[in-house]
Amino acid sequence: MRKIAIASEGQSVCDHFGHCEGFTIYTTQSGEITGQDYLPNPGHVPGLLPKLLNEYGIDVIIAGGMGAGAINIFNDKNIAVITGARGLLDQTIDRYLTGSLLSTGSICHEHQHAGDCNGH
Repeated sequence: MRKIAIASEGQSVCDHFGHCEGFTIYTTQSGEITGQDYLPNPGHVPGLLPKLLNEYGIDVIIAGGMGAGAINIFNDKNIAVITGARGLLDQTIDRYLTGSLLSTGSICHEHQHAGDCNGH
């Protein structure tokens, strides 16, 4: 069993992990979705979201862009990070499950913006 979280804005992947509305969480087994849940974003506080998602049992986090600090915390917790994702959530999780969703390594360097990650 694996838990995959996608930083979500409505039914789409959010451009910036820390500023998303919440996380759509898919539970999968043998490449099939066996459950779905939603975790609202409690707020953008450096280091909080990686800790929260780790406590929730997340194995993979998918987002449009993410800061280097969050990526490092996820890596320390053995949570795979995929950045550069775009599009609808259903299409994104399908691409992940079929192995066609690849990380671009998109790192956000500015945290002054809200809802935008410099075009990631």
